[in-house]
Amino acid sequence: MKRLRLGVNVDHVATIRNARGGRHPDPVRAAKLAIAAGCDGITAHLREDRRHIRDDDIARLKAEIDKPLNFEMAATREMVDIALKTRPHAACLVPEKRTERTTEGGLDAVGQRAQLAPVVRELKHTGIRVSLFIGAAPAQIEMAAELGAPVIEIHTGSWCDALTEGRVAEAKTEWQLIQDGAQLAASLGLEVHAGHGLDYGTAETIASLPQVVELNIGHFLIGEAVFEGLPETVKFMRAAMDRGRKKVSE
Repeated sequence: MKRLRLGVNVDHVATIRNARGGRHPDPVRAAKLAIAAGCDGITAHLREDRRHIRDDDIARLKAEIDKPLNFEMAATREMVDIALKTRPHAACLVPEKRTERTTEGGLDAVGQRAQLAPVVRELKHTGIRVSLFIGAAPAQIEMAAELGAPVIEIHTGSWCDALTEGRVAEAKTEWQLIQDGAQLAASLGLEVHAGHGLDYGTAETIASLPQVVELNIGHFLIGEAVFEGLPETVKFMRAAMDRGRKKVSE
């Protein structure tokens, strides 16, 4: 069984910086620390409102880190042009609303097929690995395959929220949906990633799904870094994921 990859999202280092302005703390420095501590790639979401990551952050990340950059983006002309200029390793298409605190739910790939299809084609044509950030509903996964996106990232937020809030029955339902979705996606030839709301416990659990090859985690790691330091939180997360991965072969 292949080692499960960890992508660290540095958006909320930029959130802290932007709360006061200036250059500190620097998300690029955070990315380098996370890489040195053992992560496999860096994720950054350039929102249209630039509330955290900024254009120069993306340019510096691409130029200065020695691991893959996963560029989270809305499926808009502006963001496509930035991706084509920057040429990140990967582009993850995500939904985006101005009123949300963070990304809420997955893309509606079925309803947005006409908008997503040309974006997927254009990014793929330039050699950028495209993923769609979607819920685990079968119709969404099947549409991702139909659109030609080679990767999906399953939105795990509903499952994580249900666990945190003690909604046991709902958590079980959401977990089953994730399991079934990962199996369906793999059967369709899609590479399966997962992310949103994951902590040490949920990351260890989802690492036991053999179809999942990458987790992208940000807010929890940056929050824990306030207390433990970013290198330590990345190491703790890596250890949790490795424990979960071992269960695949047990």
